Amino acid sequence: MDPRSRERRALSVQHTNDSSALSKSSLAARGYVHDAFAALLIPRTARRAPLIHRGYYVRARAVRHCVRAFLERTRASSGGPRAQILSLGAGSDSLYFRLKTKGLLSWAAVWEVDFPDVARRKAERIRDTPELCAVTGPIQSGDPSSELFFESFDYHILGLDLKEVERLDQALASAGLDAAAPTLLLAEAVLTYLEPDNAAALISWAAQLFPNALFVIYEQTRPHDTFGQFMQQHFQQLNSPLHGLDRFPDVESQQHRFLQAGWTACSAMDMNEFYRCFVPAKERRRMENLEPFDEFEEWHLKCAHYFILAASKGDTLSQTLVCLSSKVFPRIDPASPLGTLPANVVVSDSQGPDFKRYGHASVLLRPGIILSAGGFGEQEGRHCRMSKLHLLLKYSDFEWKGKQIGSWGTGTQWDGRLYHTMARLSDTQVLVLGGRLSPVTPALGILQLHFFKSEDNSTEDLNVTVTKAGPEDSTLSCWRHSTTEVSYKNQKYLFVYGGRSVVEPVLNDWHFLHVGTLTWVRIPVEGEIPEGRHSHSACSWQGGALIAGGLDVSEEPLNSVLFLKPSTCGFLWESIDIQPPITPRYSHTAHVLNGNLLLVGGVWIHSSSVPGVTIINLTTGLSSEYEIDTTRVPWPLMLHNHTSILLPEEQQLLLLGGGGNCFSFGTYFNPHAVTLDLSSLSAGQ
Repeated sequence: MDPRSRERRALSVQHTNDSSALSKSSLAARGYVHDAFAALLIPRTARRAPLIHRGYYVRARAVRHCVRAFLERTRASSGGPRAQILSLGAGSDSLYFRLKTKGLLSWAAVWEVDFPDVARRKAERIRDTPELCAVTGPIQSGDPSSELFFESFDYHILGLDLKEVERLDQALASAGLDAAAPTLLLAEAVLTYLEPDNAAALISWAAQLFPNALFVIYEQTRPHDTFGQFMQQHFQQLNSPLHGLDRFPDVESQQHRFLQAGWTACSAMDMNEFYRCFVPAKERRRMENLEPFDEFEEWHLKCAHYFILAASKGDTLSQTLVCLSSKVFPRIDPASPLGTLPANVVVSDSQGPDFKRYGHASVLLRPGIILSAGGFGEQEGRHCRMSKLHLLLKYSDFEWKGKQIGSWGTGTQWDGRLYHTMARLSDTQVLVLGGRLSPVTPALGILQLHFFKSEDNSTEDLNVTVTKAGPEDSTLSCWRHSTTEVSYKNQKYLFVYGGRSVVEPVLNDWHFLHVGTLTWVRIPVEGEIPEGRHSHSACSWQGGALIAGGLDVSEEPLNSVLFLKPSTCGFLWESIDIQPPITPRYSHTAHVLNGNLLLVGGVWIHSSSVPGVTIINLTTGLSSEYEIDTTRVPWPLMLHNHTSILLPEEQQLLLLGGGGNCFSFGTYFNPHAVTLDLSSLSAGQ
């Protein structure tokens, strides 16, 4: 790389500190953490989204856990030299000030290293801010030409490039760092910005220099799935690419990396595991209730793609700190796949608008015509709640054409809801139930869509009117629920189950809507009431409804499969025993085909693999797994917040939309409608 490119890349990496500092300041301002100093260390403020707040919160908790455990252990073994914290790539972090004001540096000191420009700005900021100077105490004057930009009794800021390990070694020694003292090396999202050889040199240098030390890193992992590729693309566009992920793609390879470099013990875990094992339940509830939130998929996926690692040397720190919890995170890995299901694009750019949306609903209006409505997506060059309906029209076995409908007649206007459900009443009528406009604004009322052809009777020119339907009440002020057709006394009903609302994070109630009269009806339901859930799947079977997966009130994915079974006096809840147990998941879709329940895609946190298609034999309860082959798809599928339509005659499953707001990396949409070939399932039955 030429010097100019190297300099531009270094500046880009430095800019990641500015973004991170603003996020940490916003985190404190919203009450996620107690930090009076984050806003003092940066010249401006910004309000971040709740999803970013959650991501930085779990990062802060993980680092805090390791730092405090290190300080507690070194205090317990007092009598030797004072403990040291060496923060590599510290940026504008307020760690020193938080520890000092809590009285945790009476037996320790802090050294920080970052690029010279970053270190200089921070040193100047401290000198110019009386509140910060009051914490550091008297500032010592040093050599203006040295790498030491700030020095007090227990705080030192150095400006160095971490690639220059020899200069780093000399500068730290000159600044008073004692290699024999117990030392915590902290690198938050730092090593991944170094070339692999430079990162390896830094890890080995620390292992050789410090006989009694702990090295803690927080950074990205799992680069090969869709979220991981989108994450990498984001940093590539910022000209600060993530290095080493191909060489160290998971926590196991990261542990091996440190052990090979000379560290004697090492353990690591992703942020889903840390959050559930190390953050107390009461604290989790406090955090989860700070702001309205409805981006669970991206929260769990973000946590699956970041990890905390602690590698140790020496007797004092021989136990790896992230293994101190007695709680074990349950790993429920799926069985080895029995086969693959090929995915193929069925609508090209030339055959109509891309289907870029998520949180929508879809329904087979009649053979060859699929309606999708609502959700969040790309429309007229911008990201917004979708105001136009989308029709997918079949022209041949291999060709579908997309069409947006923007003509609404004279009826009620579409309100832009998402996370709703739709039920087909006839070839020309669809019922829309529930949904939301925002996490604090439910979409009230039931809508009825009535389709009619244009004057030339062309299928391509279907028009639609939107009208209010059903009872005018707040029964359906919920979203992320399910709607399934069931039968009772030879009458059709829509069974509306679960979801969440503004008041309740999870609902465990249900309602029956009589299809003929569009009125709510009470029907007896016996059996043990299942735990509340949202983002589950539901499909009709034998006159009742199959409910699978979902998120519970603790935001934990579920793996139960329930059957609302018709009985002589109403319905009965039954639990289906599945062997082997399926991996808990949510935000998937489901269908019944040839006596099998198909669970498609979704999100899970108990396995490092990517959800494919789970097949459950409804007679035997036996489950099996199939991978989705995406080699013929331009971009790997992000299968959550999608919809799917079963085409049994074609032995295909049509996948529509999907994606989400992926942490701070931007919004991702599956760009095309895709089919899954199910013929191998029929052959194997």
